[in-house]
Amino acid sequence: MRGIRIRRLWAIAHKEILQLRRDTRSLAMAFLVPGAMIVFFGYIISFDVKDIKLAVVDQDNTQRSRELVESFVSAGRFHITHRLTSTAEVAPLLDRGAVRLALVIPPGFQRALSAGRPSPVQAIVDGADANTAGISLNYATAIVTAFSAKLALQVSRMALPVSPEARVWYNEALESPPMIVPGLIAVIMMIISAMLTALTVAREWERGTMEQLAATPVHRAEVILGKLVPYLGIGLIDVTAAILIGIFVFDVPFRGNPVLLSVMSAMFLIGSLGLGIFISAVLRSQLLATQLAMLVTFLPSLLLSGLMFDIAMMPWPLRAISAIVPARYYITVMRGIMLKDVGVSVLWGQGLAMVLYAVIGLGLAIHAFRKELE
Repeated sequence: MRGIRIRRLWAIAHKEILQLRRDTRSLAMAFLVPGAMIVFFGYIISFDVKDIKLAVVDQDNTQRSRELVESFVSAGRFHITHRLTSTAEVAPLLDRGAVRLALVIPPGFQRALSAGRPSPVQAIVDGADANTAGISLNYATAIVTAFSAKLALQVSRMALPVSPEARVWYNEALESPPMIVPGLIAVIMMIISAMLTALTVAREWERGTMEQLAATPVHRAEVILGKLVPYLGIGLIDVTAAILIGIFVFDVPFRGNPVLLSVMSAMFLIGSLGLGIFISAVLRSQLLATQLAMLVTFLPSLLLSGLMFDIAMMPWPLRAISAIVPARYYITVMRGIMLKDVGVSVLWGQGLAMVLYAVIGLGLAIHAFRKELE
């Protein structure tokens, strides 16, 4: 292979920039879609459970029962929408989704507590949405446990023998955006990068400009790199904009090294852009190339990257497949650098995966591209 000359490479890059400037749809996809998707999915995808609609069946109606109900209200997670007199009224509310959880306080609740006997309370939850039901029950259990400990202290006037004190690192409020937004950046940039470059080579064939390119002494590696460079710059701008949206819109902290993140991001983007060019060179059709690029990037990066589902909980065949999904490693990089301030000593494995992805993506693109006319 002849040596790559910067002048010829820059000429191809300049040509691609001019074409991109005239293509308003590609410009919109490059600069507007990533930010819009981060904002949209950042608000839509949330594992937080707030403002849980609660029905209360207080069959004791005493000071202690009212204190327990007030504990649910003051926790800030529950909103009492119905006060009932019988458990028979709970089922119709759950059937039509009017409440998520019903708290049933039995008769004799205060009397049992005053006598030093345990008094169970019942939580009836709508299990149709298993995730919300589980989180709601955990909240209810924590509130009742705290209320019980408070009563024990009042009665015995002594501290409890064991007092748990939890401390959460990296996401102190246990909110969804710090977990979701870094992963969204990885998934969206993989999709957008591949789709943008999936148009490049196919556009040359469909517009009939490949004949002019074939007549030049430009090597195919120079063509691929020249077409990739402008989109790499756009991708880095998009990543920076997405991170700023995460910081200022969703209050996601940025604690790590921006230079390290830039290098890792560049490797990831080169691999994704190379994948798009490879698809474009093989299919030579803009429509087919964009459809295939969407197929091979969207579903794997969304389902098998660890963004939505814990990889460790997947069956082993899916865990094996996820090992070849680049977004899986880039999500770990984004979360590690943004939230934990970890460096190469922790992320070296993911860094090697990013380099390998970039080499494979570029190699496939260069190998598949042909200047020869049929």
